[in-house]
Amino acid sequence: MDNFRVGETVRFIGCSQEQIAWGPGNTDPKGILIIGDKYYVEKVEVHSYHTKLHLRGIIGKFNSVCFEKL
Repeated sequence: MDNFRVGETVRFIGCSQEQIAWGPGNTDPKGILIIGDKYYVEKVEVHSYHTKLHLRGIIGKFNSVCFEKL
């Protein structure tokens, strides 16, 4: 599993409904993020079984499995 860090650039690769629902409080990226676009990691929330990413200029927190590190 990749460890995401503040300051890294990631690419959104898409999310299933199950990935969006995993862990309370994830934001649904539909209409917000674009598959293939790059985003800057502003904050990382590490939990027992999942990690959430906060992205620069985007309101919300997203399941890290929906991204790849660049």
